[in-house]
Amino acid sequence: MGTQIGPLLIKNQITYEELSGKVIAIDAYNTIYQFLSAIRQRDGSPLTDSQGNPTSHLTGLFSRTSKLRDSRIKPIFIFDGKPPEMKKDTLEKRKECKEAAVLNYEIAKDEGNLEDMKKYAQATSRITPQILNESKKLLELMGIPWIQAESEAEAQAAFMVSRGDADFVGSQDYDVFLFGAENVIRNLGSSGKRKVPGKKEYVVKTPEHISLTGSLEQLDISREQLIDISICIGTDFNEGIHRVGAKTALKLIRKHEDIDTIIREENKDIRACTSVEEIREFFLNPPVTIDYNLSWKTPKSEALCDYLVERDFSEKQVLKNTEILENRANDECQSCLGDW
Repeated sequence: MGTQIGPLLIKNQITYEELSGKVIAIDAYNTIYQFLSAIRQRDGSPLTDSQGNPTSHLTGLFSRTSKLRDSRIKPIFIFDGKPPEMKKDTLEKRKECKEAAVLNYEIAKDEGNLEDMKKYAQATSRITPQILNESKKLLELMGIPWIQAESEAEAQAAFMVSRGDADFVGSQDYDVFLFGAENVIRNLGSSGKRKVPGKKEYVVKTPEHISLTGSLEQLDISREQLIDISICIGTDFNEGIHRVGAKTALKLIRKHEDIDTIIREENKDIRACTSVEEIREFFLNPPVTIDYNLSWKTPKSEALCDYLVERDFSEKQVLKNTEILENRANDECQSCLGDW
């Protein structure tokens, strides 16, 4: 979701070794949604325990976080707060898309079309209060900090990087740059080939680093102009100008310098339920909180094991990952004592 400014940004591959010791503020909703969409059974139906409760989010969080900790990365998960009122239309459209996907899934199921079943099933993924609560509980048992944002998690993550409380933001959405995130890691947790949804082809996915300053210098524009480009394309708060993509929007900004002039001189309509000024102001000065405490703790190993094994996780795998979490927490504790 979000804005499609990806083609304009400078991406560089980065390794887990280069991220060792770094703090990464991760967009929790973004990440959990990926797990709910991707970790499914062959026919596209959700991964569940023996009681029928979804477990894709727990599987993904436990596996990926353990992998990050094994690479000496210190993750923080940030959960969205209350969405701004001007996002209401976007949220309503997403709901409609999910309802349509449910109908298409049922049609594909009746036809026995496994490929379409999986495709439409992924689009039905929904983050429920139960999934959120279970995700937060799992992180607490793992000793991983999480933060409840005032509004958009990406805004909170960008703010934390600007304060020096985190080194990178981990997110797939490009909106994070509009909130001023200086350093962003995409494809965190990805390596190797990934199937393109709905197609019989694969792409290679590796972690990428994008510097906001580096990209802006390369484009010779300001952050405010990048925001205006995004408004031209479309954001979560407006539909954008009809048939204007990233490259065309960049040309228009270079010609007119700001979106207000584009609207006036080019006689364009951004199709928004709110003003350009309000959208721009939200990206520049979003609601954030300073009420957080960052502490990576020793996992509550016995409770963690019980919690996951009760959900039909392999005890052997749980113990293996728990050992990773314990070792990393002990290493960091010893390092702090050594520094003291």
